[in-house]
Amino acid sequence: MCGIAGYIYRDRLNSDVLEDMIQALVHRGPDGKGTYDSGAYRVGMRRLSINDLEGGDQPLYNEDQSIVLLYNGEIYNSPTLRKELTARGHEFKTKSDGEVICHLYEEVGDAVFEHLDGMFAAALWVEKEQKLIIARDIPGEKPLYYAQLSENEIAFSSEIKSLVKFKPLNLTLDHQAMWDFPSFLWVPEPRTIYNEIKALLPGHKLVVSQEGIRVSAYANKFNTEAISLDDDAVVRETRRVVEESIKSRLLSDVPLGAFLSGGLDSSIIAGIASRHLDELSTFTIGFENLDDPYHGKADESEVAAEYAKYLGTKHHTIRVTGKDFSDLLPRFCEYGDQPFAVSSGLGILAVAREARQQGLKVLLSGDGADECFGGYSWYAHLGNPIFNNAGDASLDPGNLSFQNFGVPTEDRLKVLAGMSPQRRAWAWHYYASETEKGQLFSNDLKESIASSTRYFDEFKAGANWAPEDFIGQDRRFYFPFEMLRKVDRLTSSFSIEGRVPFAAPAVLSHADKLQYRHMVSGNHLKWVLRKAFSDILPEEVFNRPKHGFNVPIDHWIKTDWKDLFEHAFSKESALFKQGFISSNALEKATSLRDDPKRLNGHSLFCYMMLNMWLENHAQI
Repeated sequence: MCGIAGYIYRDRLNSDVLEDMIQALVHRGPDGKGTYDSGAYRVGMRRLSINDLEGGDQPLYNEDQSIVLLYNGEIYNSPTLRKELTARGHEFKTKSDGEVICHLYEEVGDAVFEHLDGMFAAALWVEKEQKLIIARDIPGEKPLYYAQLSENEIAFSSEIKSLVKFKPLNLTLDHQAMWDFPSFLWVPEPRTIYNEIKALLPGHKLVVSQEGIRVSAYANKFNTEAISLDDDAVVRETRRVVEESIKSRLLSDVPLGAFLSGGLDSSIIAGIASRHLDELSTFTIGFENLDDPYHGKADESEVAAEYAKYLGTKHHTIRVTGKDFSDLLPRFCEYGDQPFAVSSGLGILAVAREARQQGLKVLLSGDGADECFGGYSWYAHLGNPIFNNAGDASLDPGNLSFQNFGVPTEDRLKVLAGMSPQRRAWAWHYYASETEKGQLFSNDLKESIASSTRYFDEFKAGANWAPEDFIGQDRRFYFPFEMLRKVDRLTSSFSIEGRVPFAAPAVLSHADKLQYRHMVSGNHLKWVLRKAFSDILPEEVFNRPKHGFNVPIDHWIKTDWKDLFEHAFSKESALFKQGFISSNALEKATSLRDDPKRLNGHSLFCYMMLNMWLENHAQI
């Protein structure tokens, strides 16, 4: 893992600018530094050494050094690509997995990224053409941000906190991004919290040349062959694709660890990894065993410890309290990089800290199985006959969503059936409604604001949504912008590389071929994944219901975090002083917090984190 930063800019800047940009990424790469200077193009990186520990410093080059690469990530099919390129006469100078990109560019040009099975944010400089290509991996595991400075000038970096160090930028806050944030707990890409900075979308490349700047998607060509939809054949193919993905992501010259919750997804990852490694460390969180309104008791540490003993891993249980997580909030805010409020990321922070103390640099995560194979609890309702007709549109949906745990499930389903599929996609699992945000944000901020539900219209217009569409939308929206962002930002805060086997391009292609019946069968979520790995899972893991890592946030904002909650909505907060919330926001927020029919903790946590970010990290 590394962090990269650079720019193409005609006016020669003081060298301190680039140094400041890459220094802001030191947590991503404490082991080394590299730079490259080609006049108007200057770039640098920080390195976390995982593969080719002695010889993998960057930049990386082709034979005559006319192709120059600095990149962040891992190319898991690099051994295969290296053999093929060597057979074609290419000579390698290092054992680094990234060097294959330089030689492969000579063979296929701008199509190089279509051949890479990995996670990466890459900056490829073609000296003879004075052309820069920056690109991001297909699933979106590694971040890459840019600011367009002119028709053929840009600055870019792995993190926003680095890009804001580029002095010529004059930054302003994006009010639309602020409005969207409490609906999702994150800012949907390509927007960021700043108007002047954009995220390069997953599976996209940006080319800068004398002709200008072009941004385009590139294809996922992994595992695109048609498959038999016979149940047994789908089970066999699922086992093959997932197991190959896990094994390939063990590529490392340093020891690996894994998150282990005791649930299906992390158990599969740990189970397969432990078969191929001499030693595997596993980590789980244990905390107050409060009732989680989603899934029951929140603490899973005993189940995880039992499975770790079954596998024979070196297991670590990390005990935390609401106070411990409160102490982590400033770091959570800082390394979220922009306003970010996915509270389960606090658990990732705690695990990453412990893993780093144990000397590890790599952690495997089970994220993505739910989006690929149908694991979220509401997916079981997608096949309900109530959604086969127009539903009862006379029922006023109000703010109702699946967060309304005080409303009986059947009543919620009746209201959802009368919604458009786009509105229903929000209601299944997202947070603040448009009217709730309207009660809290100020009139000035609300000017010229579009509804946050527009993202679902952009995915698919019209009323003809099949169950696979709702799951597919999660795969393309929720998965990269919440789950992958969470893993990357919060593991890297402690100089840990997070790897997500279920994000492999081949797994994503396979998931796109599945029918609803393969994912949800009766009351069984992730049916095909359970069947595919039934031989390696103990019965208690195989039959265990879905249980994500859920922080009891609705409880904590009334207890351990009450002061933080009240400050965020007070007249002493940055939110109020900068004119972003209404004068009666505390009264409205308290009413939402105490609503007996609806869980608003995550929505309100967004305002708490936005306020903390404004007070400590905003650059305007």
